[in-house]
Amino acid sequence: MNKRIYIETYGCQMNVVDSEIIFSIMAKEGYERVGAMDEADIILANTCSVRDNAEQRIWGRVEEFRKCKERNPEVIVGIVGCMAERLKDKLILTGKVDLVAGPDTYRTLPEMVKEITPDKPGINVLLSREETYADIIPVRTDKNGVSAFISIMRGCNNVCSYCVVPYTRGAERSRDPHSILAEARDVFSKGYKEVTLLGQNVDSYLWDEGDGEKMDFPGLLAAVAGIDPSLRVRFATNHPKDISDSLLETMAAHDNICKHIHLPVQSGSDRLLEKMRRRYSREWYMERVRKIREILPGCGITTDVIAGFCSETEEDHQATLSLFREAAFDYAYMFCYSERPGTLASRKYPDDVPPEVKTRRLNEIIDLQNQLSLESNRRDIGKVFEVLVEGPSRKNPEELRGRAGSDKMCVFPGEGHKAGEYVNVEITSCTSATLLGRIAE
Repeated sequence: MNKRIYIETYGCQMNVVDSEIIFSIMAKEGYERVGAMDEADIILANTCSVRDNAEQRIWGRVEEFRKCKERNPEVIVGIVGCMAERLKDKLILTGKVDLVAGPDTYRTLPEMVKEITPDKPGINVLLSREETYADIIPVRTDKNGVSAFISIMRGCNNVCSYCVVPYTRGAERSRDPHSILAEARDVFSKGYKEVTLLGQNVDSYLWDEGDGEKMDFPGLLAAVAGIDPSLRVRFATNHPKDISDSLLETMAAHDNICKHIHLPVQSGSDRLLEKMRRRYSREWYMERVRKIREILPGCGITTDVIAGFCSETEEDHQATLSLFREAAFDYAYMFCYSERPGTLASRKYPDDVPPEVKTRRLNEIIDLQNQLSLESNRRDIGKVFEVLVEGPSRKNPEELRGRAGSDKMCVFPGEGHKAGEYVNVEITSCTSATLLGRIAE
């Protein structure tokens, strides 16, 4: 019988890709992917350290994993990913983890597993300036066979004062475009209809062969879009300081590049943006929003925001609310500030906004964004969008769900259609989160 591996994946889409890479590496060693940890010989949690509550959840899961080990002492329990990189020693000292592996060390997992003994856990958290896993074809873990994630770069050089990513994922490096295109062609040949190109900051993607061959992100995006006009192309995430007119013009020139940009703002206050080391001003950010709407009318714009960053005043908070009203985002990911050990902010700036104030400000942002999302969706009533069907609606299996090019989720009667098909949907009503419609005649 094959050995069996189970992975729980937490955090961002990059972690989804990393889990797929691990499955691929371990498959070559005879490991079969299973969907229940009670069936596994190796149990891994692929972890996130961006916020404290993400790490606390993992500590709880470690206890559950150990119960499996009590039932079967041969089971190997491991923590991989960003939390492994950040808390390597603490994890090992618990005595509850057999293996700790950072994001750049997955190629060594088979050897680490072989060398584990009851008295000798496996640990490798070395960061790399070269590793991109470019030659590894991931084992796809999506359930619908419609959309695939493709990593185009790893790491980050921005070192925002609140962010732990540069310390857990290392320096930025771009992946060979030939391998990216080969992977995109491969998933398309297997029936996938959409790919999402992933990077901490896709705008800074740059491949330089050293012999005159160079490719930036607009060039890569155009090349992937050129594989086939029926292959939808998405990407995430952009950085406001780097997003270029060239990228917007490339998007406008290709119908199959989805018109959606995720542009994290984090704060509407220039004082806090400087303290966060974001390297742009509110004015710069809003100029980029206006340029997006000029070159790409109807483009979906989403964002991230942090409530209650160090020393945030009520005036700073009101500046964020006013930016939200001005930008009129379609959707936002909204969080209270969570101090991460080792970051510049944790070393220099007291986390001095009381929790109740953070929560109140976050709720005010959420309430405003819900209103803005509803207004945005109401403007789409009566329009017809091409939607890629992803599968049945979660609430009603008789209905289907899929996303428009703007990234808005649409729900509509199935009428015999299935996942992977493109359908034209006329929007008839909406909620703040979803467009509701019917198949257009």
